[in-house]
Amino acid sequence: MIKLLGIGIIGLLLFVIQKSIYERLWQKSLYVSVSFGKEPIFEGEQGELKEIIENRKRLPLSMLKVKFKTDRHLNFGNEKGSRTTDQYYRNDIFRIGSGERVTRTLKFRGGRRGYYTIDEISLVASDLFFLSQMVADQKVKTELYVYPRPYDDARLRRSLIRMNGEMLSRRHLLEDPFEYRGIREYQPYDDMRSINWKATAKTGDFKVNQKNYTSLKSVRIFFNIQDDNILKKEAAVEMTLRIAAALCRLFLQQGIQVSCYGNGVDIVTHSPFSVSPKAGQGQMDTIYRGLARIDTSQPATDFREHFEELLFRKSQGTFTYFIAPNQYDDFVELLVKYQASDNPFLWFYPSASDREPELPEALERYIDVVHFEE
Repeated sequence: MIKLLGIGIIGLLLFVIQKSIYERLWQKSLYVSVSFGKEPIFEGEQGELKEIIENRKRLPLSMLKVKFKTDRHLNFGNEKGSRTTDQYYRNDIFRIGSGERVTRTLKFRGGRRGYYTIDEISLVASDLFFLSQMVADQKVKTELYVYPRPYDDARLRRSLIRMNGEMLSRRHLLEDPFEYRGIREYQPYDDMRSINWKATAKTGDFKVNQKNYTSLKSVRIFFNIQDDNILKKEAAVEMTLRIAAALCRLFLQQGIQVSCYGNGVDIVTHSPFSVSPKAGQGQMDTIYRGLARIDTSQPATDFREHFEELLFRKSQGTFTYFIAPNQYDDFVELLVKYQASDNPFLWFYPSASDREPELPEALERYIDVVHFEE
């Protein structure tokens, strides 16, 4: 009896001692990180999230839970240890030995354009007997840009050619056949007559001659995503941003300076979207990041208040595009005023395929309705 009592006392002491040791040392030399991949992705593309746990001490962790949450529009699928409601909640369990490092890679798909972050993780560990739990929160900082998927270039190009005709010819948005600028990869919208057969034969891939534009120096793109309807036009708003991305990419690829402005609120700066004129791939990256950060859950700012003065600044050799899925009175009045000042422009109007909007008569010839599937 005394022997059994002694064994019990020793067992209790061991339990108390190991519990005290774990409570004091479980976090020591324990390194946990959660991070998105370094590269941005486009809507619909696959991304990765890495969990790395490194235990650099001799004390093993028989159970370590790593908990975090992120936006539900990152589609991880119905994996074990996950739950999706208003957010995506993750709870992964690890067994980490002494001096062990564990890496787990989670695949997901970018379901929607956005700027996504993980700011904090929770750690839950237990002692050897799983009878007590230790909890700690750890700050992290990882971010992911999901860029808007640009509207199809070929369809956009055909639409521009069909609409521009006389208006853009007057503004010289035509390639100069006598001014050669270089060679680039063939795109589906290119004219077969522009193929450089010598360069094609040499490289094995279709190449086309690039021509300079005669006088078009820059393009301005304005988008208005004001949406005051009870039933929100979320799909049309997202299509607006995809068309903006496609227009910027199309003209930047041609070496033209592009500026882009809109009344969507940046989730980081809390300001309307604004990118000053510049050319080159760096400009496209800036535009992609800005479009990704637009927070459509926030009311759009007043378009006329923010951009009327900028819009009416004269700039020779500049053409202006508008993209808007609604025709509120103040916006239409602004465009009528702009047109009355002999300023040519085009307005892309995104609309669901099952709807044919009634267009303002005064501007009808300047509007191209872009139908899309919801």
